Amino acid sequence: MKSRTSSMRREYERAVFDEDTASTDPFEQFRLWFDEAAASPTIEPNAMVVATVSADGQPSQRTVLLKSWDGTGFVFYTNYESRKGRDLEQNRQVSLLFWWADHERQIRVEGRAERTSPGESDAYWQQRPRGSQIGALASPQSQVVRNREWLAHRFAQIEAEHAGGEPVCRPHHWGGIRVVPTMFEFWQGRPNRLHDRLCYRLQRGIWVVERLAP
Repeated sequence: MKSRTSSMRREYERAVFDEDTASTDPFEQFRLWFDEAAASPTIEPNAMVVATVSADGQPSQRTVLLKSWDGTGFVFYTNYESRKGRDLEQNRQVSLLFWWADHERQIRVEGRAERTSPGESDAYWQQRPRGSQIGALASPQSQVVRNREWLAHRFAQIEAEHAGGEPVCRPHHWGGIRVVPTMFEFWQGRPNRLHDRLCYRLQRGIWVVERLAP
């Protein structure tokens, strides 16, 4: 079967992004674009691709949800024994990708991963729906399981163990990851593939802005 993707074309013409309008603070620029994405019909604007690299150099990616962010970094939550959790234990370098097709924009973030404090992880855990808490206990994330029925049985078993309504405690192997940025790239689609790309690099504690060729 011959692929038809080579004939797919789309011009990007929604907006302009240049040095005169960009914030000098990449976190503020992220907030501006994120707020615009969140105000549009975009599905889950906090969805982001997390790329990690294993100890033997094998990269992998997956989509997760951004749960909080501030001037210290971007936080998501996961099972520390999952593939991404194991990767980050051995190689702290990580990258994030946000793609907002409605606005013809993407943001790349590169940085170093660190675990959030137990207190921060506990606080988020307590906000999760009870079913999500039980699901996190039931799933040995990234491990091979026999079938879907095994997972359903495991979920039902843990649910029954907590039938009395007592709190579901956060397991020690589950918690937050904070990505502390060293680089941002803001990409705005433009006509003729001459896209706007502004890169913020952290140099001696100061964010330096550079334009990259598309």
